[in-house]
Amino acid sequence: MIETLVLPDVKLITPPRFADSRGWFSETWNQAKLAALGFTETFVQDNHSCSTRPGTIRGLHCQIAPFAQGKLVRCIRGAIWDVAVDIRHGSPGFGRFAAAELSAANGAQLWIPPGFLHGFCTLEPDTEVVYKVTAPYDKASERGVIWNDPDLALPWPVPGDGALLSDKDNLLPRLAEAEPWFTL
Repeated sequence: MIETLVLPDVKLITPPRFADSRGWFSETWNQAKLAALGFTETFVQDNHSCSTRPGTIRGLHCQIAPFAQGKLVRCIRGAIWDVAVDIRHGSPGFGRFAAAELSAANGAQLWIPPGFLHGFCTLEPDTEVVYKVTAPYDKASERGVIWNDPDLALPWPVPGDGALLSDKDNLLPRLAEAEPWFTL
C-alpha cells in the first residue's frame, strides 16, 4: 500500500505481511509490484544505522546534485519518528514537513525524494534503521540544516536538552542561512 502524506511527494509505503504459526513474511522491496503502483525509483546503495539511546537524532540531511538522493527508510528494530522537510525553492510545500512513526512492529517505510531534508529521532533503545538511496554517498554533496531550526518548528518527540546528536549535526545552519540547494 502506498499512502500520500501531507506533502504529496513524500510517501508512506506499508508492505503486506503474511503471518502464520512461525511469525510473518514480507517483501520489503519488489520493484515490479511497486512500479505497477507508480513507484519507479532505482536504488544504488543500502545503508544501516544503529542508535543505542532513545532521543538520538540523526539529521536533518540531504545531498545536492549531482548526487542528490532519494531515500526509502524503514526501521527494523525499535522505532523512530521520521521526518522529511521540503527545501525546494518555488515549491508550495517549501519549509513544510511530513512525518511518520516507523517501527519494526508496523513495517512501514517512508519515501523521501531528492529536494527534501531527512532526519529521525529514535524512540526506543538499540534502534536500527535501514534505507535504500538513489545515489551513492558523496561527502562533497552533503548538506544539512540544524534539527531544531525555530522556523521549521518540527515537533521532535524529545526535549532539546534530551536530544543526542553528532558534533557535526549540532553545527548545521538554519534553513534561512542555507543556499537554495534545490529549485523547482
